[in-house]
Amino acid sequence: MKNFKIQTLFFPLLLLIMISSCAEKSSDLVNKEDSFLLPFSDEKTDKWGFKNEAGEIIIPAKKYDHCFSDTFKTYAIVVKANKFVAIDRDEKVMYTVFPFDNGPDYPSEGLFRITENGKVGFADEKTGKVVIKPKFACSEPFENGVSKASFECKKRMLYEYELCESDNWIFVDKKGEIVKK
Repeated sequence: MKNFKIQTLFFPLLLLIMISSCAEKSSDLVNKEDSFLLPFSDEKTDKWGFKNEAGEIIIPAKKYDHCFSDTFKTYAIVVKANKFVAIDRDEKVMYTVFPFDNGPDYPSEGLFRITENGKVGFADEKTGKVVIKPKFACSEPFENGVSKASFECKKRMLYEYELCESDNWIFVDKKGEIVKK
Protein backbone atom coordinates (compact mmCIF):
# COMPACT_ATOMS: atom_id res chain seq x y z
CA MET A 1 0.00 0.00 0.00
CA LYS A 2 2.88 2.35 0.82
CA ASN A 3 4.40 1.85 -2.68
CA PHE A 4 1.06 2.60 -4.28
CA LYS A 5 0.85 6.03 -2.52
CA ILE A 6 4.40 6.92 -3.59
CA GLN A 7 3.69 5.93 -7.19
CA THR A 8 0.40 7.83 -7.15
CA LEU A 9 2.20 11.01 -6.10
CA PHE A 10 5.42 10.47 -8.04
CA PHE A 11 4.09 9.87 -11.57
CA PRO A 12 1.82 12.94 -11.80
CA LEU A 13 4.64 15.10 -10.46
CA LEU A 14 7.07 13.64 -13.00
CA LEU A 15 4.55 14.16 -15.79
CA LEU A 16 4.00 17.79 -14.78
CA ILE A 17 7.76 18.47 -14.77
CA MET A 18 8.16 16.90 -18.22
CA ILE A 19 5.25 18.86 -19.73
CA SER A 20 6.38 22.22 -18.35
CA SER A 21 9.96 21.54 -19.47
CA CYS A 22 8.87 20.71 -23.03
CA ALA A 23 6.49 23.67 -23.20
CA GLU A 24 9.22 26.08 -22.15
CA LYS A 25 11.69 24.76 -24.73
CA SER A 26 9.03 24.77 -27.45
CA SER A 27 8.09 28.36 -26.62
CA ASP A 28 11.73 29.46 -26.64
CA LEU A 29 12.23 27.88 -30.08
CA VAL A 30 9.21 29.63 -31.56
CA ASN A 31 10.18 33.01 -30.11
CA LYS A 32 13.84 32.98 -31.01
CA GLU A 33 14.20 30.93 -34.17
CA ASP A 34 10.93 30.50 -36.01
CA SER A 35 8.87 33.58 -35.26
CA PHE A 36 8.39 36.39 -37.70
CA LEU A 37 6.54 39.67 -37.82
CA LEU A 38 4.33 41.04 -40.56
CA PRO A 39 4.08 44.72 -41.47
CA PHE A 40 0.87 46.70 -41.20
CA SER A 41 -0.02 50.35 -41.67
CA ASP A 42 -2.27 52.63 -39.69
CA GLU A 43 -4.64 54.31 -42.14
CA LYS A 44 -5.07 57.34 -39.86
CA THR A 45 -1.38 58.13 -39.37
CA ASP A 46 -0.02 56.46 -42.52
CA LYS A 47 2.76 54.98 -40.35
CA TRP A 48 3.93 51.37 -40.25
CA GLY A 49 4.46 48.79 -37.53
CA PHE A 50 4.64 45.02 -37.13
CA LYS A 51 2.32 42.28 -35.84
CA ASN A 52 3.13 38.73 -34.88
CA GLU A 53 1.61 35.68 -36.55
CA ALA A 54 -1.37 35.79 -34.17
CA GLY A 55 -2.14 39.39 -35.21
CA GLU A 56 -0.93 40.97 -31.96
CA ILE A 57 0.80 44.33 -32.38
CA ILE A 58 4.48 43.95 -31.42
CA ILE A 59 5.81 47.23 -32.86
CA PRO A 60 3.12 49.95 -32.95
CA ALA A 61 2.57 51.83 -36.20
CA LYS A 62 4.06 55.16 -35.22
CA LYS A 63 7.81 55.17 -35.92
CA TYR A 64 8.20 54.15 -39.53
CA ASP A 65 7.07 56.03 -42.63
CA HIS A 66 7.09 52.89 -44.77
CA CYS A 67 8.11 49.24 -44.63
CA PHE A 68 9.85 47.43 -47.49
CA SER A 69 10.08 43.99 -45.82
CA ASP A 70 7.19 41.58 -46.23
CA THR A 71 8.46 39.42 -43.34
CA PHE A 72 10.53 40.53 -40.36
CA LYS A 73 12.57 37.60 -39.07
CA THR A 74 16.03 38.94 -38.15
CA TYR A 75 15.88 42.36 -39.80
CA ALA A 76 13.50 44.63 -41.70
CA ILE A 77 14.04 47.52 -44.09
CA VAL A 78 11.97 50.57 -43.18
CA VAL A 79 11.93 54.30 -43.84
CA LYS A 80 12.98 56.33 -40.82
CA ALA A 81 13.87 60.02 -40.97
CA ASN A 82 13.68 59.93 -44.79
CA LYS A 83 16.30 57.15 -45.05
CA PHE A 84 16.07 53.46 -45.85
CA VAL A 85 17.42 51.69 -42.77
CA ALA A 86 17.67 48.10 -41.60
CA ILE A 87 16.44 47.49 -38.05
CA ASP A 88 16.91 44.43 -35.86
CA ARG A 89 14.21 42.84 -33.67
CA ASP A 90 15.06 45.32 -30.88
CA GLU A 91 14.40 48.16 -33.39
CA LYS A 92 18.04 49.26 -33.36
CA VAL A 93 19.24 50.69 -36.66
CA MET A 94 21.82 48.32 -38.09
CA TYR A 95 22.84 50.47 -41.10
CA THR A 96 21.50 52.64 -43.90
CA VAL A 97 20.46 50.83 -47.06
CA PHE A 98 21.73 52.23 -50.36
CA PRO A 99 18.90 54.10 -52.13
CA PHE A 100 18.17 52.91 -55.66
CA ASP A 101 15.32 53.79 -58.03
CA ASN A 102 13.04 55.36 -55.37
CA GLY A 103 13.51 52.49 -52.93
CA PRO A 104 16.13 50.49 -51.07
CA ASP A 105 18.76 48.69 -53.15
CA TYR A 106 17.62 45.46 -54.77
CA PRO A 107 19.42 42.28 -53.73
CA SER A 108 21.66 40.83 -56.41
CA GLU A 109 23.22 37.41 -55.95
CA GLY A 110 22.11 37.42 -52.30
CA LEU A 111 23.65 40.79 -51.36
CA PHE A 112 22.45 44.40 -51.31
CA ARG A 113 24.36 47.65 -50.91
CA ILE A 114 24.53 49.56 -47.64
CA THR A 115 26.12 52.90 -46.76
CA GLU A 116 27.94 54.46 -43.85
CA ASN A 117 29.69 57.84 -43.79
CA GLY A 118 29.45 58.13 -47.59
CA LYS A 119 31.03 54.71 -48.17
CA VAL A 120 29.36 51.65 -49.72
CA GLY A 121 29.43 48.03 -48.54
CA PHE A 122 27.17 44.97 -48.74
CA ALA A 123 24.79 43.02 -46.48
CA ASP A 124 23.34 39.53 -46.78
CA GLU A 125 19.78 39.39 -48.11
CA LYS A 126 18.66 36.52 -45.82
CA THR A 127 20.21 37.48 -42.49
CA GLY A 128 20.83 41.21 -42.87
CA LYS A 129 24.38 40.76 -41.57
CA VAL A 130 27.10 42.99 -43.01
CA VAL A 131 29.24 40.92 -45.38
CA ILE A 132 31.50 43.70 -46.71
CA LYS A 133 31.94 46.72 -44.45
CA PRO A 134 31.35 50.04 -46.21
CA LYS A 135 34.71 51.09 -47.67
CA PHE A 136 34.11 51.95 -51.34
CA ALA A 137 33.30 55.40 -52.70
CA CYS A 138 30.94 53.66 -55.14
CA SER A 139 30.02 50.16 -56.25
CA GLU A 140 27.58 48.34 -58.47
CA PRO A 141 25.45 45.33 -57.56
CA PHE A 142 27.04 41.90 -57.80
CA GLU A 143 26.97 40.18 -61.17
CA ASN A 144 28.66 36.87 -61.94
CA GLY A 145 30.20 36.79 -58.46
CA VAL A 146 31.86 40.24 -58.57
CA SER A 147 31.02 43.87 -57.98
CA LYS A 148 32.55 46.75 -59.90
CA ALA A 149 33.75 49.23 -57.27
CA SER A 150 36.11 52.13 -56.73
CA PHE A 151 37.73 53.99 -53.86
CA GLU A 152 37.65 57.23 -55.92
CA CYS A 153 34.39 58.24 -57.58
CA LYS A 154 33.01 61.38 -59.09
CA LYS A 155 29.25 61.62 -58.87
CA ARG A 156 27.09 63.50 -61.31
CA MET A 157 23.38 63.73 -61.96
CA LEU A 158 21.67 62.57 -65.14
CA TYR A 159 18.04 63.65 -64.81
CA GLU A 160 16.99 62.22 -61.43
CA TYR A 161 19.72 59.56 -61.38
CA GLU A 162 23.13 59.83 -59.74
CA LEU A 163 25.92 58.38 -61.85
CA CYS A 164 29.31 57.34 -60.52
CA GLU A 165 32.42 57.74 -62.65
CA SER A 166 35.94 56.59 -61.90
CA ASP A 167 39.28 56.08 -63.65
CA ASN A 168 40.21 53.41 -61.10
CA TRP A 169 37.57 50.68 -61.18
CA ILE A 170 38.28 47.37 -59.46
CA PHE A 171 36.30 44.14 -59.16
CA VAL A 172 35.73 42.60 -55.72
CA ASP A 173 34.42 39.20 -54.69
CA LYS A 174 31.75 38.55 -52.05
CA LYS A 175 34.37 38.81 -49.31
CA GLY A 176 35.35 42.33 -50.46
CA GLU A 177 38.70 41.20 -51.78
CA ILE A 178 40.02 42.61 -55.05
CA VAL A 179 39.95 39.99 -57.80
CA LYS A 180 41.00 42.20 -60.72
CA LYS A 181 41.54 45.82 -61.70
